Amino acid sequence: MRIRMIGAPMDLGADRRGVDIGTSAIRYADINDRLRTLGHSVKDMGNLLIPQPESQPLGNPKLKYLEPIVRVSEELANIVTSILQEGEFPLILGGDHSIALGSISGVAKIHKNIGVIWIDAHADFNTNQTTPSGNIHGMILSALAGIGHSSLTNVGGWQPKIHTESIVVVGARDLDSGEQALLREHSIHVFTMSEIDQLGISEVMRQALTIAGDHNDGIHLSLDMDALDPKEAPGVGTPVRGGLTYREAHLAMELIADSGKLISMDVVEVNPILDRENATALLAVELVLSALGKKIL
Repeated sequence: MRIRMIGAPMDLGADRRGVDIGTSAIRYADINDRLRTLGHSVKDMGNLLIPQPESQPLGNPKLKYLEPIVRVSEELANIVTSILQEGEFPLILGGDHSIALGSISGVAKIHKNIGVIWIDAHADFNTNQTTPSGNIHGMILSALAGIGHSSLTNVGGWQPKIHTESIVVVGARDLDSGEQALLREHSIHVFTMSEIDQLGISEVMRQALTIAGDHNDGIHLSLDMDALDPKEAPGVGTPVRGGLTYREAHLAMELIADSGKLISMDVVEVNPILDRENATALLAVELVLSALGKKIL
């Protein structure tokens, strides 16, 4: 596989600072060389230039830093589209989860019917009407589905980027009340940690791959490291107890790889300031490797 990697050190979509250096931490964890050992070719495009929060007006407190986030999302979408046009696999490093607005918009411009597997402790399905925080990283999945503020939903010039029936959230355990109502209203497939506990990660991923993969051109994987339990991944901005174990996360990645349906991926929310000895970035790299074909034997 020919992989084109781009860093998006976005730090505008969340309150806690530090995810802007997540791209550096992931590279420091040797992602380039470790991907090459799997037989992939890797071209690292470096990082997008992201404005610092201190240099930007906050704007609407229900849509913090909306203008620069939209601007960066448009730029990232164009880059991802060009990567796919050249027959390469886009791997986007965050940064907070707002970068997925750009990455998935770019994929959707080429592949009109894509499924999305959103592995996250949160569903990120708020809008400016339901958000308790105003942080845009919590509104991205809804925006991609055409729900929410028009500045977000219209990135790339059209909406929706993804159909609600092709979205699967895996690992959710911290949902806001207004967000819960939207998820129910739009019949979003959400596998909470309770369902993972009951069914097992293997069965959950089997169902997720069917929902996201059948009748679509391929699957985009959006991996938020806070999906994992904080004991496994301490370096995230919004940790929530009771998350995926090390092996559950790896098995999820391995099953995605085995499906042969993965066409693009982003990995987000690594916060080195909150980490211990770069453990979360190292784990992020390991999970990327598993998603892209690494096996135990």
